[in-house]
Amino acid sequence: MSAPAIPSRAAYARAAFAATLRGLLQVFNTNKTSWIGLGLFLAICLAAILAPVLATHDPLEQDILVRLEPPSAEHWMGTDHYGRDTFSRLIYGARISLVIGLGAIAIALVIGSILGLIAGYYGGRIDILIMQTMDVMLAFPALILGLIVVAMLGASIPNIIAAIALTAIPPFARIARAPTVAVAAREFVEAGRALGYSDMRLMFGHILPNILPEILVMGSLWLATAIRVEASLAFIGLGVRPPTATWGGMIREGFENILDSFWLVLFPSIAILMVVFALNLLGDGLRDAIDPKMRGEQ
Repeated sequence: MSAPAIPSRAAYARAAFAATLRGLLQVFNTNKTSWIGLGLFLAICLAAILAPVLATHDPLEQDILVRLEPPSAEHWMGTDHYGRDTFSRLIYGARISLVIGLGAIAIALVIGSILGLIAGYYGGRIDILIMQTMDVMLAFPALILGLIVVAMLGASIPNIIAAIALTAIPPFARIARAPTVAVAAREFVEAGRALGYSDMRLMFGHILPNILPEILVMGSLWLATAIRVEASLAFIGLGVRPPTATWGGMIREGFENILDSFWLVLFPSIAILMVVFALNLLGDGLRDAIDPKMRGEQ
């Protein structure tokens, strides 16, 4: 009788990816608020992608004759002190905020998860070195650390992404390390070692799929933080340079006329509130769904 065929690495990776997707769908169906948050966030992303179609005016076009005009049929959200259409600038500004937030969190998620996997899997001095480095970085508030990096490197989109990613790496490393320690001690990982699997295959093929939901929860929550940090940096003058529209920059520009033209601050503030609310709703729903205690109550 012939020995059973051993699945290839590609087949195992496909099976692990499919299992992860099924797990994520189950997580979403467990807590319906996750779908609400996801739907709202996707709607904001779609509006940003379709900005050239949805915009009623050129976001950079100035018309001094209609400066500080209140919301009207011609300008749905009014105009700023240069006569630029606030609605058009708002949806174009969503592009910058989302690109910076998604780019920063993608970088932080990858680097932080790898560091957490390495620390939790190997332990010992490697664990101590990595986690103490993360503790030192966590000693700086996210906004302060981002401000320092942007002030040193200059205010550009790549530098802002790098600055925000640097602030988000330690939380991802910590959230990846704790479950890695637990999963690395389970029987199927020991069986993989006995079969001669490499450390890379065990970490990324066996352990990572088991801790991915927790990392994604952290990613959704920190994406909201990244967007807030970007808006804060723009508000204090360390964001993307004008005349490029960003939500934080719009609030900063409108703050000087807040008493007479409140809409200049109101609408970008609502936009930030909506995207942060959607991401927090999504993250809280995911967290509650993957928590065994919360699952038992539902």
